[in-house]
Amino acid sequence: MSRLNKDIDSAFQGVGTKSGLEIWCIYNNQLISIPKSSFGKFHSGNAYLVLRTFLRKIESPQYDIHYWLGNDANEVDSILASDKALELDAALGCCTVQYREVQGQETEKFLSYFKPCIIPVEGKFSPKTGLVGETYQVILLRCKGDHVVRVKEVPFLRSSLNHDDVFILDTASKVFLFAGCNSSTQEKAKALEVVEYIKDNKHDGRCEVATIEDGKFSGDSDAGEFWSFFGGYAPIPKLSSSTIQEQTQTTCAELFWIDTKGNLHPTGTSSLDKDMLEKNKCYMLDCYSEVFVWMGRNTSLTERKTSISSSEEFLRKEGRATTTSLVLLTEGLENARFRSFFYKWPQTVESSLYNEGREKVAAMFKQKGYDVEELPDEEDEPLYTNCRDTLKVWRVDGDEVSLLSIPDQTKLFSGDCYIVQYKYTYNERAEHLLYVWIGCESIQQDRADAITNASAIVGSTKGESVLCHINQGNEPSRFFPMFQSLVVFKGGFSRRYKMFLAEKENKVEEYNENKASLFRVEGTSPRNMQAIQVNLAATSLNSSYSYILQYGASAFTWIGKLSSDSDHDVLDRMLYFLDTSCQPIYIREGNEPDSFWDLLGDVLKVKEIYNFVQDDLTTEDVLLLDCQSEVYVWIGLNSNIKSKQEALTLGLKFLEMDILEEGLTVRTPVYVVTEGHEPPFFTRFFEWVPEKANRHGNSFERKLASLKGKKTSTKRSSGSQWRPQSKDNASRDLQSRSVSSNGSERGVSPCSSEKLSRLSSAEDMTSSSNSTPVVKKLFSESLLVDPKDGLARQESSSKSDISKQNPHGGINSDLSSLESLTYSYKQLRVDSQEPVSNIDATRREAYLTEKEFEERFGMAKSEFYALPKWKQNKLKISLHLF
Repeated sequence: MSRLNKDIDSAFQGVGTKSGLEIWCIYNNQLISIPKSSFGKFHSGNAYLVLRTFLRKIESPQYDIHYWLGNDANEVDSILASDKALELDAALGCCTVQYREVQGQETEKFLSYFKPCIIPVEGKFSPKTGLVGETYQVILLRCKGDHVVRVKEVPFLRSSLNHDDVFILDTASKVFLFAGCNSSTQEKAKALEVVEYIKDNKHDGRCEVATIEDGKFSGDSDAGEFWSFFGGYAPIPKLSSSTIQEQTQTTCAELFWIDTKGNLHPTGTSSLDKDMLEKNKCYMLDCYSEVFVWMGRNTSLTERKTSISSSEEFLRKEGRATTTSLVLLTEGLENARFRSFFYKWPQTVESSLYNEGREKVAAMFKQKGYDVEELPDEEDEPLYTNCRDTLKVWRVDGDEVSLLSIPDQTKLFSGDCYIVQYKYTYNERAEHLLYVWIGCESIQQDRADAITNASAIVGSTKGESVLCHINQGNEPSRFFPMFQSLVVFKGGFSRRYKMFLAEKENKVEEYNENKASLFRVEGTSPRNMQAIQVNLAATSLNSSYSYILQYGASAFTWIGKLSSDSDHDVLDRMLYFLDTSCQPIYIREGNEPDSFWDLLGDVLKVKEIYNFVQDDLTTEDVLLLDCQSEVYVWIGLNSNIKSKQEALTLGLKFLEMDILEEGLTVRTPVYVVTEGHEPPFFTRFFEWVPEKANRHGNSFERKLASLKGKKTSTKRSSGSQWRPQSKDNASRDLQSRSVSSNGSERGVSPCSSEKLSRLSSAEDMTSSSNSTPVVKKLFSESLLVDPKDGLARQESSSKSDISKQNPHGGINSDLSSLESLTYSYKQLRVDSQEPVSNIDATRREAYLTEKEFEERFGMAKSEFYALPKWKQNKLKISLHLF
């Protein structure tokens, strides 16, 4: 696999021949190989090199190189790590993607190699002892993340605690988990995995585990012991507004080419084209929050090292050395994120773009790197100057033709037809122009009437007027200067149009000043400005334009990354024309806040879960497994109601958007799978443990019960009908593409390059492939809704079951064991402020006393359980117990 020459370290002899991880530490200016038993243990005083290899049967191998820099690593080791990453790339044939990882700012892809987490160790690595001056001490860790958890050691002080995060206090005899009241269930469940990791690896499994709930202290000995480490209990203050992070600075992407001496030369253009990248040069693309170094195929190893050193020096001078992601790409291996910054990039797969007039879908949501064919052209100078007192506009409504007042002349509606008369002087001669403007949603009869009335006006002027018939969206350049500022709204006033809307079953979007409206701003100067209302949807956004999202007295202005300075000037003026009192919020493409997407609605947010396993199927989520040839939407029992109802729609929308540029089509099969009822052709993509699929409660309650009740490691049931297929015995289109944290192969997980979108957002996700084997990727999907709900299901009988039901919905004699545990109705409600833990969330009603049960349900428990299952669920929903 590897190709060595005199410029490449001998430590890379034979690398990349097996799927998995290989790790080296920089020690005394040399590479020291790290044994698998120490994978995931990184010392803050060192720099490391990590190679992740995935071998495929048909396609060429996939390699990802990460060089990790500890916070206390010296500059020499850091530079050497980046140089060795390039040497490793050369040894593997210059076919890798390289990432710089800074302690505390690691990418999710890197963290996914070391599940559940990495906990950097203070001090320096030593090949003899592993750590210089290693001693056990009490530490406080902060955990963040719902699928990939970031663990950071914080000062062992009360002031380090807050209400938003989850903390772990690791002491000699006990590990405490403190859950902030604002932390999510998934975050708490992930933090429990870290607790389990600490217990097994630092305490050899011989320590107690305690969970502490924020704000609850009375009668809890564990809470008392926890707070004793901080000098006693005291309330945690709320975060002040001054602690809220400022919005990340945004800027347009800027491209530099790097000469052989390491000097950066700006290209001087904001419109990027792939043809600008030359094979014999290296380039740096600065996107502020991330920086890419692109290396041409014909560049030497020395030139590449110089380019990376120059880029890192640039980040240091800019004060972004630790917070900015640095990705190194070789020509031909560009990821989707990099390509997205270029408005011209050859397509690797056949793309299908959504068209509606000039509204090509924004690259961020449909395709990245497609040719933008509709950039605004410079308009010819018109033959006349605007003179408002010579402009007249009539609205056509059947036989009626109404002259509009001067303020209304600049407001046209797409459901109507208009006659526009303009008189001007050219070469001392009076000229007359008469336009028939046809709205794109107008009725055919109104269009005919508009032409008839315009012809009558031409006849009355004895043929002196020039008549022009134009359609909305295809106006000539000389049309707009007559208005200077023109707004085109959706809807109309024509009686025929109103009748058409009344008969139409599907509701048509119309302008309403009390609701949100989206306007695309066009024009090259203040003399020909236009604001055209478009569909209130993310797919209406186009990188070549600027937009105004108006809602009440407020507005967002969205600036496309391919828009020009003149576009921005027109945007400001048009915003003032629409509403002189409006205070807008300016945002650039790619840096939109959630509130912006909330107004647009119908936005699918996804982020990739790298190297997924069964535990990533969290019960509160709806997740999507992308196999290219087919797609699965997995519904957690405790996911929100809307996601459950629209699961199939989510899958189809994912196919339509084709965020990964894989060439997906809406004809791809979509399966909807509910938690607890996973078919074997779904479970084969995981190392499936049936016992994990039969747990109760939310993800935190399940993990806590497993951790506290765990005596031996869970083993796979010998009676399982399907076992996960390995790479060797799986069919070609079902091959594994995942590597576990110790370098061994997992059942099946995604083989992912840098992604275009990440979950919980919208923004991120891979190298596309048209041939088998097919890539499997797991995504989490979210809709912007809050309701909590769960679906009841019958659980398989086992000793750990909190209750047993027969196939007909009745209860057996074991119900008496449930009645020994009783709680108040207030505690058992799904929206309770004082929820009960460690109960069967699907049978909350069983924990009510007989008396309170009859008061709430109006019947005895025995009568209730005799009802059909659907009736039981309906009653429980009405009482907020389901």
